[in-house]
Amino acid sequence: MATVKDQILKEVTKSETGTSSKITVVGVGQVGMACAFSILTQGIGNELALVDVAEDKLKGEMMDLQHGLPFLRNVTIHAGSNYDITAGSKICIITAGARQREGESRLNLVQRNVDIFKSIVPQLVDRSPDAILLVVSNPVDIMTYVTWKLSNFPENRVFGSGTNLDSSRFRFLMSERLNIAPSSCHGFIIGEHGDSSGSSITF
Repeated sequence: MATVKDQILKEVTKSETGTSSKITVVGVGQVGMACAFSILTQGIGNELALVDVAEDKLKGEMMDLQHGLPFLRNVTIHAGSNYDITAGSKICIITAGARQREGESRLNLVQRNVDIFKSIVPQLVDRSPDAILLVVSNPVDIMTYVTWKLSNFPENRVFGSGTNLDSSRFRFLMSERLNIAPSSCHGFIIGEHGDSSGSSITF
């Protein structure tokens, strides 16, 4: 006989098994390393994989993070150019991509970054078929769509950072103008992360 709980609740997705919370960051530029540092300081995962084509830089960044571990919770950190180290990741954060040149809009990066993503996304999907993909590379809205198409993942497992950074900057600038704490000032930048975005303010 079905219990009341069984009658009113239904399983939306399978429960997680195991205790691993591995996170991969692809690209160890300033944004990628900021993501890695935040993951470590906030205690989000117990394993971190860093992937980049620049192996010398990668090794140095990995060692910097490892040498800070005595002051943080214990996390296993791997780094390399081979995507095998990303296997079993719960979250894959993609920050790799072409640099924006002076006078160039984010939209000018599209084709160069699409070509880069064609070599990144399939390798992540192959090794972590149950992962959530988070895209930070510009132009982020388009690259998130590209990642979704390349991965064949359901839409609820591919996200972009969107206008999150823009909104944070906006809140800070408002707080300076109004002389109040940034945490007490609320507003959002909506639309595309780029020249066509707009603001929505709440105080």
